[in-house]
Amino acid sequence: MMAAFLRNGCKSQNSLQNLLTQRHSVGAPIFRSQHQQQSKAYGKFPKSFYGKVKNFDLSPPNILSSPFSSTRSSSSTFGFVGWYLGMVKSRPILTKSITSALIYTIADLSAQTIALPSSEPYDLVRTSRMAGYGMLILGPSLHFWFNFVSKVLPKRDVMSTIKKIVMGQTLYGPVMTVVFFSVNAALQGENGAEITARLKRDLLPTMINGVMYWPMCDFVTFKFIPVHLQTLMSNSFAFLWTVYITYMASLEKAGTE
Repeated sequence: MMAAFLRNGCKSQNSLQNLLTQRHSVGAPIFRSQHQQQSKAYGKFPKSFYGKVKNFDLSPPNILSSPFSSTRSSSSTFGFVGWYLGMVKSRPILTKSITSALIYTIADLSAQTIALPSSEPYDLVRTSRMAGYGMLILGPSLHFWFNFVSKVLPKRDVMSTIKKIVMGQTLYGPVMTVVFFSVNAALQGENGAEITARLKRDLLPTMINGVMYWPMCDFVTFKFIPVHLQTLMSNSFAFLWTVYITYMASLEKAGTE
């Protein structure tokens, strides 16, 4: 009886194994076919997808190039401005003198371009005289003048600004105009009598035109510009004035009778 039970158990175990084997053998082709289909689908998907990704341009659009280029140009511009401001603070007299010389050079060349015929060459000796005046006389004098005025009248209210303008028109302006005409005439070989005659002829008209031009320029300079940059602002305004005054200085000798 025990032997019959064991035989029946073995048969049951063999039938269970056969059943599992049959189910596995039936499901395997189905699984393999599904796996192959999925592999084919996945095999096709990367090729089409990565092909598109490969051809897709991931570089920044052209519209971004303009701001970046403008940023580089603006950064270089601000770098020069920062360097100039640093030079104004570290070497104020030298920097302001060179700035005045450059402005007087450009202004004199502009005045010659306007006055001279196109066939005549530029008078570079005259331009050198103007550049030397800006370098050695005007630049340093503007530095000390603006510092002096800021100490005497440190406020920036309207009344203080008007007082500074009056001081400039009655003290600094006339003195520098006399110095300019005298030095320029002396460098051209004129004697004392000729320089005096030139001043009598040209000083008053120049001063009248200066009163018409400089008060508004001085108001902006004294009211809104810091002291260490007032020379630069004054030189900027002085460009048109320098074109005029270099023309006046280039006139022929005045009669000494």
